Amino acid sequence: MKKHNFSAGPSILPQEVLKKTAEAVINFNHLNLSLIEISHRSKDFIEVMENARSLVKELLNLPEGYSVLFLQGGASLEFLMTAYNLLKIDGKAAYIDTGAWSTKAIKEAKLLGEVDIVASSKDKTYNYIPKNYTIPTGIDYVHCTSNNTIYGTQFKEFPKTDALLACDMSSDIFSRQLDFSQFDLVYAGAQKNMGPAGTTLVIVKDEILGKTGRKIPSMLDFQVHISKDSMFNTPPVFAVYTSMLTLEWLKNLGGVAAVEKLNEKKAALLYDEIDRNPHFKGFAAKEDRSLMNVTFNLTNENEKDTFDKLWNESNISGLKGHRSVGGYRASIYNAMPIESVQVLVNTMQQLEKQLG
Repeated sequence: MKKHNFSAGPSILPQEVLKKTAEAVINFNHLNLSLIEISHRSKDFIEVMENARSLVKELLNLPEGYSVLFLQGGASLEFLMTAYNLLKIDGKAAYIDTGAWSTKAIKEAKLLGEVDIVASSKDKTYNYIPKNYTIPTGIDYVHCTSNNTIYGTQFKEFPKTDALLACDMSSDIFSRQLDFSQFDLVYAGAQKNMGPAGTTLVIVKDEILGKTGRKIPSMLDFQVHISKDSMFNTPPVFAVYTSMLTLEWLKNLGGVAAVEKLNEKKAALLYDEIDRNPHFKGFAAKEDRSLMNVTFNLTNENEKDTFDKLWNESNISGLKGHRSVGGYRASIYNAMPIESVQVLVNTMQQLEKQLG
């Protein structure tokens, strides 16, 4: 029986993408070779890389002057690469602390220079997005995390600044329409809305690079990767191919505008039940609730065993909240069908009927 996969990542992928990827692992492009054994320098894979990068530009409506890269190391490596490529010697960066991943990004940036934490929601266990903060002058860049998977919060408006703006969009890229001209650097691990773990999407404005005055190791230098079309070293062939298929699926669905409407419906369905059902309460502040990661708790923790039994019997998987927060987290990324969200809602209502 079908599993309803609410995992925060690696997360659900479209079924048609999984089928095409499985076929390619056996026989890619009728070459009688597996996708994972062909040369990354072959014409067939170069076409995959070029198509993947082109789809990113098209789906996000990127302006001219931006480069698209598929790299490795996850967002965790981008925490360091961001500082290497944007933070000047003797410069300063401003960070907005909204959770575990921004905290890790801050830690890496501090290895290279001064970091000013201009706002934080740590005081309330990161259950909201800071507002009404002041970004100082004379900084090299501002960094934010658009969506916080652990806590279920999401930026609805991004910082206004004269400095460069960098954003970790690992868990909500391609889920909603945004004006990408406001960003100078965007990065995102693939394993939420694009594909399997193993590759990281980087979008960078070309004109901002090469201005830090520091020597950058080759593998950490965006300019090196741009000059080699994302193939300075052997790329993660499987992850890039699966990401390309997912982007094709998204385009055929109607693009980001179409999936945004679906995401809003899924989120509304689940949040409405959380707010209505007396057995549950939301974790994140209502005005900052994420469309991708819905975090909630039981109003009575004594009901945990009963609810856990119910959702497991409903073939729901990956609903347990992060260990730092507890409770529950339903990750409803692009590929999550609304029918699966309805199964969860039905299960929540079943708890209400059973316990009164």
